[in-house]
Amino acid sequence: MNTEHDVRPVHVCASSDCGCGLTRRDMLRLGALTLAGVAAPLLRAGDAQAQSFKGDDQPVKIGYLPITDATPLLVAHARKLFEAEGLKTEAPRLFRSWAQVVEAFVAGQVNVIHLLSPAALWVRYGTKFPAKIVAWNHVNGSALTVDPSINSIADLGGRTVAVPFWYSIHNILLQQLLRASNLVAVTRPKDAKPAPNEVNLIVLPPAEMVSALAGKSIAGFIVADPFNALAETKNVGKVLRFSGDVWQNHACCVTYLSERDTADKPEWSQRVTNAIVRAQLWTRSNQLDTAKLLSAGGDGKYTPHALPVLSKVLAATDYASYEASGVVKHKGWYQRRIDFQPYPFPSYTEELVRAIKQTKVEGDAKFLDALEPGFVAGDLVDDRFARKAIDLVGGPSVFGLPADLRRKEVVLT
Repeated sequence: MNTEHDVRPVHVCASSDCGCGLTRRDMLRLGALTLAGVAAPLLRAGDAQAQSFKGDDQPVKIGYLPITDATPLLVAHARKLFEAEGLKTEAPRLFRSWAQVVEAFVAGQVNVIHLLSPAALWVRYGTKFPAKIVAWNHVNGSALTVDPSINSIADLGGRTVAVPFWYSIHNILLQQLLRASNLVAVTRPKDAKPAPNEVNLIVLPPAEMVSALAGKSIAGFIVADPFNALAETKNVGKVLRFSGDVWQNHACCVTYLSERDTADKPEWSQRVTNAIVRAQLWTRSNQLDTAKLLSAGGDGKYTPHALPVLSKVLAATDYASYEASGVVKHKGWYQRRIDFQPYPFPSYTEELVRAIKQTKVEGDAKFLDALEPGFVAGDLVDDRFARKAIDLVGGPSVFGLPADLRRKEVVLT
C-alpha cells in the first residue's frame, strides 16, 4: 500500500459464515501508516475531504464490519435518524478487515466507524492517529466458544485458541481466564504443540473461526457475535463463558470520530452522536426488529447473516438456560447477551489501560508503557457529545445508568 488509491472497501461473500478479522498482514499495513511517507498522502486526502464541507454540510459516511458491534450505526442509518438530526448520509460501506476500515477513516473516505476499544488505544497512541471515542457502541456481545468436548478453562491446556486481534477485549479477557486457571498464554505457530500448562493463541479472522473449530484445528475461539451463535446453530461448538459474565457490561466496540471533526465541527459531531444514541435506545426495545433489519434478508442487506443467527444474539430468549446450565456464573448481574448504552465510562478506560498492560500481545507494544490510566481516560475519550445526547432522550435512567454516570468496574473470572 503506497498511496491513498489503495484504500477501498472490499465486500465480503454473501454467506452466513462471512465475517472479518485483523490478520498479521493487516497489522503490518496499519503499522506502516505510522511512516510519514505512507501516512502523509492519506492524511492529506482526509484533510481535503474534511475541508470540502462546512459544518453540518458534511455527509455521514459510515464504515463498518458486518458484525453485531455495528448495530447502532446501521440502525441509525436504516431508520433515518441522521436525517432527523438534519444531516446528509451516504450508504454505509462494508469492509472486510479492521485495517481497511482504519485506512478509509484516515483518508476521509468514511468519517464514522466502530472500532474495538483496545484497538482505539493502539490507533491513537501506537500509530498516533488523531481520533476520539465519542460513545460506546454496545456492551458485552462476545463469548468464548469451544469444542463440545471442552468443559472447563482448564481443559484448554495444551490446546490452541483463536482471538480476532491482539488489541481486543477478547484477548484481554481470555488471558485473564487462563491465568485464573493457572494456564500460560503463548504465541507459537499454529501447528506447534503447547505444553500441558500452556494455551497457544493465534489470530484468526472471525469468518474462519467456525470452520476452524469444526475442523478441530483449534479448540476454541473468543470473538464478537454472531459467530458464537453461528457455531451453536451449526452444532460445532458451545459457549463456555460470555465475556460480559467476566467483565460486567464491558465495552467492546466504540464509536470513533476524527479529532478534526470533534474539534472543528462540534455541532456535526453532536448530531452524529445524537442519532447513534437514539438508535441504541430503539434497539433495546426492538431486538427482533433489529435482527430483521441487519439480516441478509433485510431491506438494507447490511450483513450476510441469517435471521435465526442474529435473533439468537439480539433477541435472545435462551439466556436463562445458560444460567441454569452454569455457563453464566454471575446470575445476579441480570445482563443481556448483548446490550446497548452509549456512555463511555472513564473507569472502564482506566481499567482497560491497566488490563492491556498485563496482556500478551504481538508486535511493538512499547507505547503501552507510557500510558497512564487517568490521562488516557481524559485524552482518548470525549464524552461531552454522549452526555448531551443522553440528556436529550430522557437522561441516564432510560439506559438503566446511574444519574451521576459513575460506576465501579467489576471483573470476576
